[in-house]
Amino acid sequence: MGSIAKKGLQQYLLQLQQHPLRTKALTAGVLSAISDILFGFAYLGPFGHFYHILLDKLFKGKKDNKTVAQKVVLEQVTSSPLNNLLFMLYYGLVIEERPWVQVKSKIKKEYPTVQYAAWTFWPVVGWINHRHVPLQFRVILQSFVAFCWGIFLNLRAKTVTLTKD
Repeated sequence: MGSIAKKGLQQYLLQLQQHPLRTKALTAGVLSAISDILFGFAYLGPFGHFYHILLDKLFKGKKDNKTVAQKVVLEQVTSSPLNNLLFMLYYGLVIEERPWVQVKSKIKKEYPTVQYAAWTFWPVVGWINHRHVPLQFRVILQSFVAFCWGIFLNLRAKTVTLTKD
């Protein structure tokens, strides 16, 4: 092991011994952030980029009420269910490291509730996004709101887990 890596590991182990809670909290936070960054980089960013371009091409960039309503409906019956399903898969398999059988069971039980909650919340975001936000900023707005939505889903997942254990 290189001397820098060895010293880093020794320092980490010392911090873990002297400040276990702080060290574990920081480690978990950093690893979770890296995992979320990878998910956003590999899926959410590219998907949102191309999806919004596609919607603008399909609807010729129009922003009248009828067109915006059509965009929102299309978004809610296509990308919303897919994004929520992928998030639940990702959260169960990657974040919680649960076996496939448990993740599948949890999705079967919780997905309808999550999707219903999404359909009561995301259409408003979609309306604002398609009506008032320029194309180049739509993914950024959705990502910010998705950050808040992710907190909701995480808290929901933790609450369901805590009440069952």
